[in-house]
Amino acid sequence: MSDQQTRLGVFKTYKLYVGGKFPRSESGRVYEVTDSKGKWLANAPLSSRKDARDAVVAARKAQGGWAGATAYNRGQILYRVAEMLEGRRDQFVREVGEAEGLSKSKAAAVVDAAIDRWVWYAGWTDKIAQVVGGANPVAGPYFNLSTPEPTGVVTVIAPQDSSFLGLVSVIAPVIATGNTAVVVASEKAPLPALSLGEVLATSDLPGGVVNILSGKAAEMGPHLAAHLDVNAIDLTGADADLARDLEIAAADNLKRVLRPRTEDFTESPGTDRMTAFLETKTVWHPTGSLGASGSAY
Repeated sequence: MSDQQTRLGVFKTYKLYVGGKFPRSESGRVYEVTDSKGKWLANAPLSSRKDARDAVVAARKAQGGWAGATAYNRGQILYRVAEMLEGRRDQFVREVGEAEGLSKSKAAAVVDAAIDRWVWYAGWTDKIAQVVGGANPVAGPYFNLSTPEPTGVVTVIAPQDSSFLGLVSVIAPVIATGNTAVVVASEKAPLPALSLGEVLATSDLPGGVVNILSGKAAEMGPHLAAHLDVNAIDLTGADADLARDLEIAAADNLKRVLRPRTEDFTESPGTDRMTAFLETKTVWHPTGSLGASGSAY
């Protein structure tokens, strides 16, 4: 090749992340993703309701094993995600900068904050039960113990404007507590989310624990909100009208709903996003008697 010849760039093909694999949308549809100045970046899959149903099937299949893993093991896996993100930091800095119109330094700060957030939630996996569970005082010879358990399959409508830090801030607490997730990425800036799927696939996270769809929340949301095998829905990225419609659909099958609210994802998170998708199981157990003295254990 002569010095005057120019090498053709290899454009990246972005795909969905469902069940640990990378399918194209079954519809074959794509849509153009542009940067903040309208420059074309890539074609992203335009997911259909069939893709959404496939994601729910994958999430349900993975839920039992993920919930049954030890909290310590879940923490190790979430920390591994942070390690992998650190290794691909430059890629995410570029994608976030293009998606949100940020300078390289500001995009780097966003990516660093997102990596730190994975580490933060990794540390909570084996501690949240100590905060929200415990032994309850009762009037009688019983142990009364309350323990948190995951709700199950959670649909997450990801934030529209915070394509990476906001995305991590809504996914990590869902899976840290043993739930599995079906995530509808930001419609206008889905590329960081789709690249996150590539990281999750190589980070020991079992396939199906997180499933990432790109496309229109208004198209997939109603089917996911009405889906009888989805246990909860996070409406963070839905606008007011869509959030209202999805909440009504979710009420018909008694889903747990986390409504949108004004959030600054750069602030330190509390535990409320973890407890939002936890159920409490309370067990009574007789203490029994050790002997004639009446002492008990």
